Amino acid sequence: MANKRQELYDRIRQSSKQQVELEEMERLGFWHPENGAHKLPAELIERSAELSKSLNRLVREDKRLEKREFALAKIRKQKLKESRERQAENKAKREAERLERAEAWKKRKSEEILFLGAEVSGSLNQIEIDHARLQGQNLPQFLNHQQLAEAMSLSVGELRFLAYERKVSKVSHYKRFQIPKKAGGTRLISAPMPRLKSAQHWILQNIIEKVPMHDAAHGFRAERSILTNAKPHEASDCVINCDLKDFFPNITLPRVYGLFHALGYSKSVSTIFALLCTEPPVVDAELDGETWHIATSVRHLPQGAPTSPGITNLLCRRLDARLTGIAKKHGFTYTRYADDLTFSGSGKNTRIDSRKILWHVRKVVEEEGFIVHPDKVRSMGAGRRQEVTGLTVNEKVGVSRHDVRNFRSLLHRLDTQGVEACTWRGASDRILAKIDGYASYLKMVDAERYASLCARAEELLARNQYTHVIRHPKKKPTAPAPLPHVGIFRRLLNKILGK
Repeated sequence: MANKRQELYDRIRQSSKQQVELEEMERLGFWHPENGAHKLPAELIERSAELSKSLNRLVREDKRLEKREFALAKIRKQKLKESRERQAENKAKREAERLERAEAWKKRKSEEILFLGAEVSGSLNQIEIDHARLQGQNLPQFLNHQQLAEAMSLSVGELRFLAYERKVSKVSHYKRFQIPKKAGGTRLISAPMPRLKSAQHWILQNIIEKVPMHDAAHGFRAERSILTNAKPHEASDCVINCDLKDFFPNITLPRVYGLFHALGYSKSVSTIFALLCTEPPVVDAELDGETWHIATSVRHLPQGAPTSPGITNLLCRRLDARLTGIAKKHGFTYTRYADDLTFSGSGKNTRIDSRKILWHVRKVVEEEGFIVHPDKVRSMGAGRRQEVTGLTVNEKVGVSRHDVRNFRSLLHRLDTQGVEACTWRGASDRILAKIDGYASYLKMVDAERYASLCARAEELLARNQYTHVIRHPKKKPTAPAPLPHVGIFRRLLNKILGK
């Protein structure tokens, strides 16, 4: 019974209730399909069953589609949620990576110098050094920029700031001013600011002064002076003086770089040293109330930096050696004080040899990258006043008689007319300090010869209550004190002489 009922339900589910009733009525004999009167209702029932069946199928399909759209919407919502979570994770990951890169870059910048300007940074990553050469000269070695900065008591950032090559900048590491020249005109002095000056002093004391210089060089060296430069030329039949034209401007950045690299330093460290020791000529321009410093040419050694004289002495070693050889070949003596070249000799062929020497000197000087100043070549025989770096050398080293007479006359005016009546070299300012300075100058040249004159000066200074100022260093230097630059020295000498 249960099976028959289930079969009945299956038949109804497959067609319709009316269709099943019609089929049962036909089976039981209550409905005769051959009867025409009943044909139309049977067709309608069958059609209705087909439509009902199709409708049921469509309903089921619709429900299935509704469930599908719901499932798709649910899937889309889930995927959107997952996508947003992934975006948030990726954003957090990118931010973490950015912070990590920034921290790594910050650390790298604190340890390395990667850029110092468009035209000078090509070799900053080349840190190979010549250990044997540096060790042989007892020079400090640096494997990276951090070691160099620490040795100079600077941070890497400070070292980068001091060495950076700027074509146009509001920052200047130099204070520039003009001083008068002895022969007329002015000389540009570029005095480095304290931080750069301290770095240059370090280079001078720890590198430049440790490298042997040629014995003919007398400028700005310990135990050497204008006196030691003049003394080898005493009592000579002929003294020849030559000046090198544009001495410091001719020593440009590549030559300074080549010097440090030849000592054994890496290309990277040599570049930094060269930038620290050079500067370009600049013009100042005002724009919107601000001063801009604009480079007009290539970098070169500045007159005023403590490293400039020492660098020139090292770069002139081959020049000095070649000129010494030429001088010895002709029986002459050669010395150099900065850009002043002096030759002296005695004998019957002195004049002929002096012309040969001048020809060789011009050739060698040009081959070494310098130029002999055409207006500053002097050949002085024994009958003329022979001067070497401001000192007379006819018989023995001394001061010009004309200058000594003028100084004696100044002391007489001070004694008889007082300070107000005194002038020196046309100036009356700080006259007592000038007298004190010139007396010290005479003592340096020949203390015995000018003893009475210096004693007279000290007596008059004491009478006028002048106290000689002695500046003691705050602490004993650990290294020899750096010698002043040629321009600074001449400025001080001009002050002593009252020029």
